[in-house]
Amino acid sequence: MNRPQAPLRTRPLGVGHLRAFEAVARHLNFRAASEELSLTQSAVSRQIQALEQEIGVPLFLRHTRAVELTGAGAQLLRVVATGLYAIDSVVRQVRQNAGRRSVAISTWASFASQWLIPRLEAFQRAHPDIDIRIDATDTKVDLDTADVDVALRYSTSARAPARAERLFGERLAVVASPWLLKSSAVLAVPADVGRFTLIEAGDLHHSPSMALLSWHRWFEVHGLKRIEPRRWLYFNYAHQIAQAALAGQGVALARLPLVADSLATGDLVEALPGYRMDSPLAYWLLVGPRGAQRPEVRAFCDWLREEAGRTRITIGDGPDPDTVDGLD
Repeated sequence: MNRPQAPLRTRPLGVGHLRAFEAVARHLNFRAASEELSLTQSAVSRQIQALEQEIGVPLFLRHTRAVELTGAGAQLLRVVATGLYAIDSVVRQVRQNAGRRSVAISTWASFASQWLIPRLEAFQRAHPDIDIRIDATDTKVDLDTADVDVALRYSTSARAPARAERLFGERLAVVASPWLLKSSAVLAVPADVGRFTLIEAGDLHHSPSMALLSWHRWFEVHGLKRIEPRRWLYFNYAHQIAQAALAGQGVALARLPLVADSLATGDLVEALPGYRMDSPLAYWLLVGPRGAQRPEVRAFCDWLREEAGRTRITIGDGPDPDTVDGLD
């Protein structure tokens, strides 16, 4: 007669014995695990038994001189080993950062690599006791819940977050590598761009605002018929566009705030300086509620505003309001 099967347990698993389980599974030896954990062998054995009882299945096969993982034990180990490693890494980071002043910044990769990071050394010289953590991602974070102090965003005024502060606007310029301009066809008037490979973002036409940054709009703004260049070269990100232009792979319609440093050093040349194009997008600063009162966050934001002021002068951006009111 078959015995009725015990109902499956549904209560969440307590984690107190997982450290002992991982150590025994790694060593396949209770004595070695007990020495690593500074526990008696019997204490480790009791923890494993309690864990097996809580799960409802055996995790080890006990032999005379060794132990062996069961199928269930091997399945659990894959998750436990990864989880404990992640927990230990975070704990080490928390302990290292205990008592240290730090600012966590969320922004996107192109802005981080082309504008923020090149300027960051100046802030670090002025504030050597403040640690900086940059999370470069296209995913927008919720400053009310995320472990982030400052977010730097890129959007139109209508789509900027509430309480956002405008850092600077944007203009677009025709840029190229100086050696490309010396070794290729002449680029003296707007129609000459058709002699070159034109570089732009491949996803510009996925949204109305981003489409306003396209070469096709530049043709319209300057009264040109639609020009078909030698070829098109598309990239996903603005820093890839700049990198391709720096490498002489074509002519780019670049965002001036992001290539101003390359223009200043001569690594890029503005090929048609009289034919810039205004952009409807701007760069915004958003400070999280938990970081707004911390001195290190205020110091970083003050420095950011000073650097933004220099960028406004460089690109010819007009004065901007201190804050933006009435945003969605």
